Amino acid sequence: MKKIVLYLLLISGPIVANAQFDKLKDSVVEVYGFVMAADSLTGIPGVTISVKGRNQGTFTNDQGVFDIALLKGDVIEFTSIGYKPILVTIPRNIPGNQYSMIQLMVEDAKLLPATIIKPRPTREQFERDFVNTKVPDDDIEILRQNTEAAKRRILLRGLPSDAREASNYYLRNASTKYSYLGQAPPQNIFNPLAWADFIKAWKRGDFKNNN
Repeated sequence: MKKIVLYLLLISGPIVANAQFDKLKDSVVEVYGFVMAADSLTGIPGVTISVKGRNQGTFTNDQGVFDIALLKGDVIEFTSIGYKPILVTIPRNIPGNQYSMIQLMVEDAKLLPATIIKPRPTREQFERDFVNTKVPDDDIEILRQNTEAAKRRILLRGLPSDAREASNYYLRNASTKYSYLGQAPPQNIFNPLAWADFIKAWKRGDFKNNN
């Protein structure tokens, strides 16, 4: 019995394979065509032609001609930069295995922002805008602003002393201490120059609390 079944399979195998091949052969179609611009009827090179649902596709040549093998009923998409994409379905009732087509593509207009054109300004408007235009400070002006007395006082309060300033301060204090060694140092409360310096510092705001 097993030998009979095996013999029948050997006989029917080629018949089934031929039937499937004939069915597949009838469903395959060669699609060739021409892709043109709708406004100028000139060929569009480099158009991408991809098959939906399968990793298959092709491109048009320099004249806009393409050729691809598909299955009847496939959906293909035409895409190109500057044109609207188009979906095309290959008919299932195509007689034979060849199909030709001419596909038109429409340009995809991009909306650009509106451009406002204004008349040339009058002499009075130009002079007004020129005078009111803020010109950035150059290096000399920035240097002059950084050397102002008020800004120097602010920098002195916030920046630490360097080694030279610290050593000068220490030497001045030591000199004053040694000058009055063995005697009472003078009290600045009775010094009119010290009072003048105090009043000037008070007016400048040196004793204000920044916090």
